[in-house]
Amino acid sequence: MFEVYFLGTSASAPSIYRGLPSLAVFAGEHRFLVDCGEGTQRQILRSGIGFKKLNKILLTHGHLDHILGLGGLISTFARWENEGIEQIEIFGGRATLDRVHALLFGVVLQYEQLPIEIKLLELQAGVIFQAKDYDLRAFPVTHRGHGNFGFVFEEKTRRPFLVEKAEALGIPSGPERGRLVSGQRITLADGREITPEMVLGDEVRGVKLAVIGDVARTDNLREQVNGADVLVIESTFLDVDADAARAFGHITAKQAAQLAVDCGVGALLITHVSRRYREMDILDEARRTFPNTFVARDLEHFQIRRDPPAVKIAPEKRDKPVESAAENDESNDTL
Repeated sequence: MFEVYFLGTSASAPSIYRGLPSLAVFAGEHRFLVDCGEGTQRQILRSGIGFKKLNKILLTHGHLDHILGLGGLISTFARWENEGIEQIEIFGGRATLDRVHALLFGVVLQYEQLPIEIKLLELQAGVIFQAKDYDLRAFPVTHRGHGNFGFVFEEKTRRPFLVEKAEALGIPSGPERGRLVSGQRITLADGREITPEMVLGDEVRGVKLAVIGDVARTDNLREQVNGADVLVIESTFLDVDADAARAFGHITAKQAAQLAVDCGVGALLITHVSRRYREMDILDEARRTFPNTFVARDLEHFQIRRDPPAVKIAPEKRDKPVESAAENDESNDTL
């Protein structure tokens, strides 16, 4: 299971209802922050997830609305709120990391005594982190400039241990069962040899979560997104403004929904929402193509499981009123 906490869901500039882009992914014992727009550390506090273990930061790209919050967050860690964190790893493309280095070491930490180590790790396509139960992959996406990335969190395929078969065969609880789960043969006290195939079920594919920030096209995303239980992606524009979307390197809600259809996605979570549109209009456009769509809101929490439904939203969050009109029709939302 993965959990996603949306900390900021606005495009380019904050609004009354939405902060700048950031979300947290909880994956087993690890926590990942994806992007860090201005004000993210306050959203972390408001969400209740806290700073503990939040020491891996994945940056989709280097535009300011996605990285400016790093200054405040790292400054806070440097002063007092490090929650036992000794090292922070920041992953990004080369151009993104150059900008982050200038922000952190040229401005924020110029006069600070840093109690933690900051590692800037350049992203390459492929697996960037492996845990016991899942892999995290980075893949290139098209936006303005170079070094833009999306991310896939994917649980490893497993074969469930069939307890009833083990009991029928007289396999004792303990290390013997663990060895069978790991694919090893065992020999029981009575001399019988037991193979994993005798007590393991059919392969079960793990949960797959794809997280994509700003993006200009979808045709080159399909290989990575294919079969995802959940796709998180921007929808900065509506289809009526498709020309503007292309000009600024973004996609529309309709394009995001079509990608979900083409790739057999379980659920679509739209973020990076422009202030020029009503939420209901974004949702209506996407759901005409892909019904299982949500427009994410700040501080909402989604659980992503293999068992249906693929996505479970924290129920209390949907009681908030939806903004009824665009807050600022003059917004450019070009970042």
